[in-house]
Amino acid sequence: MRALPVIQPQLGRAPVPDRRPTVVPGRGPLGDGRPMWQQLLPKGVDRRPPWLTVRAPVGATAEGLRQTMRQLRLHTVCEEAHCPNLGECWSYGTATFMILGDTCTRACAFCAVHSGRPTGLDLGEPDRVAAAAKAMGLSHVVITSVDRDDLPDGGALVFAQTIRAVRQAIPGATVEVLTSDFQGDPEALRTVLDAGPQVFNHNIETVPRLFPRVRPRSQYGRSLGVLRVAKRLMPDVATKSGLMVGLGESEEEVQAVLRDLRAHDVELVTIGQYLRPSLRHIRCDRFWRPQEFLALARYGMGLGFRHVEAGPLVRSSYHAHDQVRRAQSVAG
Repeated sequence: MRALPVIQPQLGRAPVPDRRPTVVPGRGPLGDGRPMWQQLLPKGVDRRPPWLTVRAPVGATAEGLRQTMRQLRLHTVCEEAHCPNLGECWSYGTATFMILGDTCTRACAFCAVHSGRPTGLDLGEPDRVAAAAKAMGLSHVVITSVDRDDLPDGGALVFAQTIRAVRQAIPGATVEVLTSDFQGDPEALRTVLDAGPQVFNHNIETVPRLFPRVRPRSQYGRSLGVLRVAKRLMPDVATKSGLMVGLGESEEEVQAVLRDLRAHDVELVTIGQYLRPSLRHIRCDRFWRPQEFLALARYGMGLGFRHVEAGPLVRSSYHAHDQVRRAQSVAG
């Protein structure tokens, strides 16, 4: 099979300037004297708005889940990516498993996951993920990973082994995967899809104008191609993608991304607010208001998506089971 085509997007605006702070060798980014939580806010904003206030993970269920992950030596994207919904999801006993270790070979400007040079591959990880999912009583299992560009298949085989292990442990469960672009390798995609996930997710993350700064080692066109090829390889799989707002994009640019996703056979979309993890990450340009997310959801549904989950705290796997259920009800 030929390599995935690279689509060259038409860039309507100049590239965004680097909004990351000055970094002093040996000392890290400079601060401005304010409390750290204030320095992470958009310029001119002194506190988070009420719609971005979340509760910390507390309670016996959340603590039990944390202990399960540590005992089984597993990682969750909830923790590694500083997800704002960790408290809510863990209190209900749900989590998104992050496989292939905890070190990513890419260094996207928005992402809190540790980046660097991974060491080795844990071949026992698939069985431990399945054991944890069974212990948690999950009926919908979401599996994601760090990028592993150091591996010939990008980690596709471990994805497939994890899917099959979950199916064996929980025969009635549905499985959703959120993968990298595998550097455009269609055979890696085939390896994952042959294992039979119900949902295939690859996040576009941002608008094409911001890709060089936000995702410097990824390509907008390649991500679109991955989503289209996934649907062609496995027509019955539900295709899904997600993006963030608050990085300096316009509403028109986000609408254009939604049109591109729909044109590439994507059926489910998530849209959420970018929250800056640290001073080392790209600045948050502004906080979008809840009504703006509602407008994006309405626009997306008008394009023919089966479901659009849009809101300030929405992330790819937030209420993932409900997203699939709603999409199925629309399809039915």
